[in-house]
Amino acid sequence: MYLNLGQDVVVPSRAIVSVIDMDTATWSKHTRAFIAELEKKHCVIPVFDDLPKSGVLCVERGEVRLYISQLSTATLLRRSG
Repeated sequence: MYLNLGQDVVVPSRAIVSVIDMDTATWSKHTRAFIAELEKKHCVIPVFDDLPKSGVLCVERGEVRLYISQLSTATLLRRSG
């Protein structure tokens, strides 16, 4: 099964490690540092035209990627079910 993250980007459901609400996740300095580290490694993939609402952390073929989406975590949950 695959999950559509918006803008014609899909990821395999088995690759998803976590779905993150970007509104609350950025409150923690640890989460901000984690995202900054992924950005340095060019592992953050924006999938949006508007404000980011969620992040989908995936491990695909041994590579960690964080997809930033304009879809809410609730919308992603509905799409996954």
